[in-house]
Amino acid sequence: MTTTISSGGAFTPAGTTWTLNRMGFGAMQLTGPMVWGPPKDHSAALAVLREAVRCGVNHIDTSDYYGPHIANQIIKEALHPYPAGLTIVTKVGARRGPDKSWPQAISRQELIDAVHDNLRNLGLDVLDVVNLRLGGQFGPDDSSVEAPLSVLAELQQRGLIRHIGLSNISHAQFEEGSRIAAIVCVQNHYNLAHRIDDALIDDLAARQVAYVPFFPLGGFRPLNSPILDGVAQSLGATARQVALAWLLQRAPNVLLIAGTSSVAHLHQNFAAGALQLPPEAIAQLDSIAAASKQGQR
Repeated sequence: MTTTISSGGAFTPAGTTWTLNRMGFGAMQLTGPMVWGPPKDHSAALAVLREAVRCGVNHIDTSDYYGPHIANQIIKEALHPYPAGLTIVTKVGARRGPDKSWPQAISRQELIDAVHDNLRNLGLDVLDVVNLRLGGQFGPDDSSVEAPLSVLAELQQRGLIRHIGLSNISHAQFEEGSRIAAIVCVQNHYNLAHRIDDALIDDLAARQVAYVPFFPLGGFRPLNSPILDGVAQSLGATARQVALAWLLQRAPNVLLIAGTSSVAHLHQNFAAGALQLPPEAIAQLDSIAAASKQGQR
C-alpha cells in the first residue's frame, strides 16, 4: 500500500504561489536528546525525511539551532538537490548555549549570521521562509517586533529570503509586524489543551495567513486526557492521530509539522489526514481546554 497525505488537504498562503499539503514535517526530532547533537540513528533520520517527501510532504520546518546545525545538515544530506515544489521553512531568533539552553538572539548581527548559517547548512542561495522567533520560554512577551523584523525585511530585499513569518508572538505583535513586512505564517504554541490563539487563528484564516502550531501533541509533556483517549478508542484511532485530526479540522489555514524519527510513526501521523471527526467527537475534544484551564486555577 502506498501512503500519501493528499487527504489532509492543501493551503496556499496569501502572497505566495505555493500550494502546501497541510501535513508537513518538523525536523526537531532529527537530532539527539534535548535537540542537541547527532541523532542516535543517522540512517533512520535520512530515511524518515526521504519517506516524508515520497509520501507527499512539500514543506519542512527546521532551524539551524536544532542540534545546532545538525537538523539542517541532515536535511541537506537526505534531500539535496531539493525536489521541485519543496518549501523549507526555518527559524531565527535564538541560539543554543553550551549548557543546551535556548537564549534569545535577535541583535542585527545575530540575525544576519543566523540567516547565513541556515543558507550554508541547507545548501541554499535563498531561504523560502524565515520565521522570526520572539518571546520567551513561557510564550509571547508583547515587545516591539520592529527592530529584529526590519533586519529580516532588509535581507529579504537583498534576495536572501523569499517570505517572512513570525513565531511565539501575540496578536498585537502580528499586527505590528504586518505593517513592516508581509507575514505569510505564524508559528505558535497551540493544541487541544492550549487554545490561547483561537481568535488569532480565525483572524489569520480570514487573511489567508498560515498558522503552524508547535507542540501540537503537547510538547515535552505529551497531551494526557481521558477524553482524548476515549474519543480515540471510539474511532479506532490513536490519541496522537485524533489530536492531529482535530487541528486539521480546527481551521483551513492550520498546517501541521509533527515530527518523528520513525518511518512507522510518520505513516501513523499521515493517517490523521484521513480521519474525519464527527461533531460529537469535536464537542468532547473542545471540552479538554476548558478542563485544563480549570485545573490550573
